[in-house]
Amino acid sequence: MNRRILTLVVALVPILAFGVLLAAVTVPFVSLGPGPIFNTLGDFDGKPVVQIEGTETEPTSGQLNMTTVSQRDALTLGQALTLWLSGREQLLPRDLVYPPEKTRDDIDKANQAEFKNSEDSAAFAALGFLDYPKAVTVETVSDDGPAKDKLQPGDAIDGVNGTPVATVEAFTSLLEHTKPGDVIVVDYRRKNEAPGTTNITLGANDDRDYGFLGVGVRDAPWAPFTVDFNLANIGGPSAGLIFSLAVIDKLTPGELNDGRVVAGSGTIAGDGKVGSIGGITHKLAAAHDAGATVFLVPADNCAEARTAKHDGMQLVKVDDLGSAVDALETLSAGGEPPHC
Repeated sequence: MNRRILTLVVALVPILAFGVLLAAVTVPFVSLGPGPIFNTLGDFDGKPVVQIEGTETEPTSGQLNMTTVSQRDALTLGQALTLWLSGREQLLPRDLVYPPEKTRDDIDKANQAEFKNSEDSAAFAALGFLDYPKAVTVETVSDDGPAKDKLQPGDAIDGVNGTPVATVEAFTSLLEHTKPGDVIVVDYRRKNEAPGTTNITLGANDDRDYGFLGVGVRDAPWAPFTVDFNLANIGGPSAGLIFSLAVIDKLTPGELNDGRVVAGSGTIAGDGKVGSIGGITHKLAAAHDAGATVFLVPADNCAEARTAKHDGMQLVKVDDLGSAVDALETLSAGGEPPHC
């Protein structure tokens, strides 16, 4: 073989080997970066993202964008290097995102449960802000419990055996005076329907010696109409704040965002308290790319948010749902809301 060709072949071998490593070898890292955004005042897959039925809603404009973080797993060495060099992606050890003691399915189910809880809390927080009165509200109905096909999630329980119940404490106190096999009469209100009454034969449960109804209840603001959120395959609790604002915007006159493109993130409790979230810098980048001029930042995330490039996008600090509404109204009036 010609010496020059041999030298070339020898030189190419490590290059080819490195190329194979880049393309075939996976690394124990997960990439986090800017994810898709969803306008909660718009539609998704042909349905309103925030769908309210059973009452009149107000027209809206502009955008209230829910922001997300993209996540890539099973990266090759080449992909990991490319994403890291982009400057927009963050590489984390995989064990931090997917703890080895949990399966991927366990983590996905937990994220979906958090998202569903955030939807419920968002609706409760919005209705509370709008001064809808509290009721003993059914959250869950056991598939094999006595209340199955009798009560539904979202029902308000008004009385048991003719005795009014205004709180979960009062409701539980009445049940504690029953025994398995007793028949109770439950007065309830159902959304978009007339009030009803149903007879339920109580069952037995190992965790109590009194009658078992098979429902989970909470004290929560109750309205006679339905609020549904039509987003799928989104996990985690951080959409709560924006969901609540969208509900308020659709149920009140005027435009909460004054026609602007507003984005944000934040968990929300049923009482309206806004909590911190992860991936704020990635969410800011996604919002900026989508043309947002205002980003609602949970107060506990302000320090981290200030470290991100936001190119003139206003970082508005919020502590709770009321302060978020006040901030948007201040902006609409030409004032200066609290900034990070």
